[in-house]
Amino acid sequence: MTTTDSLLERLLAADAGLWPEGNVAPSRLGWLEVPKRMNGEADDLRQWASTIDASTVVLLGMGGSSLGPEVLRAAAGTDRLVVLDTTEPETVASLDLDDAFFLVSSKSGTTFEVKALLAYCWRRVADPSRYAAITDPGTPLADLAEEADFNRLFLNPADIGGRYSVLSYFGLVPAALCGLDVGALCQSAIEADREEAVKLGVEMGEAALEGRDKVTVVVSERYAAFGLWVEQLIAESTGKQGKGCVPVPTTEPEDGPDRHVVTLDVSDPIELGAEFLRWELATASAGHVLGIDPFDQPDVAESKANVAKVLRDLPLPDVISHDPATVSEWVAERAKPGDYVSIQAYLPYGQDDAVDRARRSLRDKLGGMAVTTGYGPRFLHSTGQLHKGGPNTVLAVQVVRRTSPPSVPIPWFKYDFNTMIAGQALGDYRTLHDHERRVMRVSVEDIEELQ
Repeated sequence: MTTTDSLLERLLAADAGLWPEGNVAPSRLGWLEVPKRMNGEADDLRQWASTIDASTVVLLGMGGSSLGPEVLRAAAGTDRLVVLDTTEPETVASLDLDDAFFLVSSKSGTTFEVKALLAYCWRRVADPSRYAAITDPGTPLADLAEEADFNRLFLNPADIGGRYSVLSYFGLVPAALCGLDVGALCQSAIEADREEAVKLGVEMGEAALEGRDKVTVVVSERYAAFGLWVEQLIAESTGKQGKGCVPVPTTEPEDGPDRHVVTLDVSDPIELGAEFLRWELATASAGHVLGIDPFDQPDVAESKANVAKVLRDLPLPDVISHDPATVSEWVAERAKPGDYVSIQAYLPYGQDDAVDRARRSLRDKLGGMAVTTGYGPRFLHSTGQLHKGGPNTVLAVQVVRRTSPPSVPIPWFKYDFNTMIAGQALGDYRTLHDHERRVMRVSVEDIEELQ
């Protein structure tokens, strides 16, 4: 039995033997030391950020490139940073680009949604001085940023996976643009209680093996966005090989026989530095306990391939949608002890309160059953891995718009954003079916129609 002390020692030594043979850890453990490196670059980031005088900074990114920045934006209490991680046409069309600076963020430099969003923004603002990029060395995005002479190109260490990248350029460049003290965030991470973090992860993993796999992370209203980041970290890292911890972020207490409850205690935005590292260490440790590789995402690629196939074979076929007023009845007829519901809302942004009301209403109707929510396609880069690769305990409720908004074209693409998001929903729907998941599709004009 590995003790917490020895697990921490091996983890800090970047021992890939902690996880099953063939894991990708040898090329994914740069996050362990990146706070020290970034602490040395804090002044440079602050000085560069001070030169950006645009009233709005639009971040084009998905998953690990967007969820950490959204936490930091919310914690800073600023609307200057707009995190655009959706292909929903109404949300995209609502952007005010008159005085915007664009931060194009993609580890691979090939992210499907980011390419479409960049094409849309570039057609309207073709001024390279108003663009910066964050990516790995040698990617197509890095080449583009150099060829087009972007304002700045930030080359991130390649040995950091997306969901573990918040304390690298991917999180700290946006943090600087939000006016946060990058050096203080890094110092907070450096001073984090690593032993306690590993203990958290061991407890999380052991609880999952005992049937308490719903990691219920209770956060305050001010830090509610933290749930988006920790949800991706836990779900995408542990949800594979039929195993996994199911993150349930909430701002109010929730309990039940399948719950493992953890409370986030943060009183100052700078303390998020320690919390980010704490949960990264915990999640890697939980992966060790579960006997899985916490650094790969094998089922994400399958969903992407299905989406690509759907968008190659246009026009899109019709898909049966059910009455949203029958959701709780549908779930109740199929649910077993230990199951959970995932509301997957392919809807415009700005409905967070309404979506959470729908989540809580369904939870209460189902006797306290764990219910999670996510905007599509954002969740495809987050909890989507868990839905397909984790335990077959999910009841997926895919929510799409009944009436499509006006067309929003994508320059240099053969389809518009309306078709793109519809194709993403259909591709994921098919992937869930391929994995024999229970899935219901409903169409709404208003999320409040879910009953």
